Amino acid sequence: MKKILYILGLVFACCLISCEKFLEAPSQSTLDESLIFSNATLAASAINGIKVPFGETNSYRGRFLTHYGSNTDIEWINSTSASAKGDLSRYVNSSINTDMNTTNNAWAMMYSGIERANICIRGLRAYGAPAAGNEMGQLLGEALTLRAVYYADLVKAWGDVVARFEPVSSETMYLPKSSRDVIYKQLIADLGEASSLVAWPSTTITDRTGTTEGINKAFVKAFRARLCLAAAGYSQYPDGIRISNDPDLTVAKLYPIALQECLDVISSGKVHLESTFEGFFRKVCLENITAGGESLWEIGFADGRGRMAYTYAVKHNTADQYTDQYQGGVYGPLPNVFYDFDVKDTRRDVTCVPYIWGTAVGGISKQVMNEGAGSSPSVKTWDFGKLRYEWMTRKVTSTNDDGLNFVYMRYAEVLLMAAEIQNELGDLSAAQDYLKQIRKRAFASADWPSKVDAYVDAITSKEQMFDAIVKEQGFEFCGELARKQALIRWNLLKTKMDEAMTKMANLSNRTGEYSDVPATIYYRYAANGTSLEFYGLNRGETSDMTASYTYNALYVDPTKLDAPKIAALYTNNPDQKQFWPIWQVFIDASNGTLTNDYGY
Repeated sequence: MKKILYILGLVFACCLISCEKFLEAPSQSTLDESLIFSNATLAASAINGIKVPFGETNSYRGRFLTHYGSNTDIEWINSTSASAKGDLSRYVNSSINTDMNTTNNAWAMMYSGIERANICIRGLRAYGAPAAGNEMGQLLGEALTLRAVYYADLVKAWGDVVARFEPVSSETMYLPKSSRDVIYKQLIADLGEASSLVAWPSTTITDRTGTTEGINKAFVKAFRARLCLAAAGYSQYPDGIRISNDPDLTVAKLYPIALQECLDVISSGKVHLESTFEGFFRKVCLENITAGGESLWEIGFADGRGRMAYTYAVKHNTADQYTDQYQGGVYGPLPNVFYDFDVKDTRRDVTCVPYIWGTAVGGISKQVMNEGAGSSPSVKTWDFGKLRYEWMTRKVTSTNDDGLNFVYMRYAEVLLMAAEIQNELGDLSAAQDYLKQIRKRAFASADWPSKVDAYVDAITSKEQMFDAIVKEQGFEFCGELARKQALIRWNLLKTKMDEAMTKMANLSNRTGEYSDVPATIYYRYAANGTSLEFYGLNRGETSDMTASYTYNALYVDPTKLDAPKIAALYTNNPDQKQFWPIWQVFIDASNGTLTNDYGY
């Protein structure tokens, strides 16, 4: 059932480590490991305990998922006011960032989860007789995968980090950082083992794969492919931006592995794209976690935990008919992104929202333009629309938390990875087929001849296909925290962000590729009295519609999207600040074993 994150058993005592200092040795187990990990029920509770750190206060719940991933060439923090979150978005990274420099930060919680996983892995190997097809094998596969999740995110955010693949002892309490290359190799090997142990979604072997909060074979294989691409790609090392020097982490070694994992998932028939793009995100908001659809795995949050809607949903100014939580709109798409979409692309209006929900009157709010109630709308501010309180059936009553799950990986990524890998390995035709599958879901079937077949068939070279995949990844995953790592491994982070600033300047002046964007927007309320209707958002809509629409305003202009706002995309060079610093509290507690690189 939903929200297994907070199903706690007595056995969790064996897994607890200090939330104050991750380097402290774990407390002595209150139950002997031989008892716990020889009993399937107790062992399952211990595996569930590995997930507990996801929901802790300053962990994934309120710091990592709410702070990592912005800014990129397609998304940014909407506010330009000084803040700890804004500093990180604009690559002003400091080891004493006030949101992050706490002993219970995500860094500590990730290592807490790793320690729990290490204890479970050791116990299951020693006492559980795990094997493919039995329950203990499923549990070991889950533990290996959850440890890989924590480590993948540590490496994604910090680069080289401490490698701990055994429970902490007095001899290993203080360790220096290890190369991310060592960690990637361990994770890729672990996930290879895990994929042989865990079941496919919704199989009869185990009920633990019946929901998207459970670890299943489709996710493990797809996740392994993702890590192969990351390990073979570019990133910032202390000596510069480069690919790994490790002969085991080359494209030649890792891409065939990643391709086979993708092909296994695609051919399994166990997962699939949802029929519509909007339908997938409505399913997320409806908290439908039945496995076997597009969502491969989700970090589950209880109703009173997690800040996904709080951070990424369309903003609500006050409590209203949809939510008691007046939040959302912290981040949004860059203003040019709406205009970069094809007008017939169904992903556009799901991803980019030009309005917020205004002040409620009698408990009922209306949509208002993003800069106020009909007074000064501006193209500079958009909200993401993939998550919406108004799509939920459960009314959020918590002040700070909404309980929506974080979709860690979905099937669309498998198709795009397969396209990228096939293209890199020289099979352009196969790459085209996978790209077509993504675009068919994005466009109505009547538009397939032009928007799918003609568009993709016109791609005739490896370079053109790579550029098309980079573009498609942005359209498909805008606002899902996936773009930053992709740009880093492609060595395109600053390049694409500079292109984005040029695009925004051209949009502001309505020149170049944005010369046909209307300057004036017209809007009115629909018959329901709460939803807005627009004219002037689409390219070429330049007629005078004063007689048909209640409101009109200048929308696209240098006074609306000004140079300081555009320049706020980044302050420091993103390529020189790809990773966060280790926070000072952990440096201070490391007994001199931890230091920062990259000028921190």
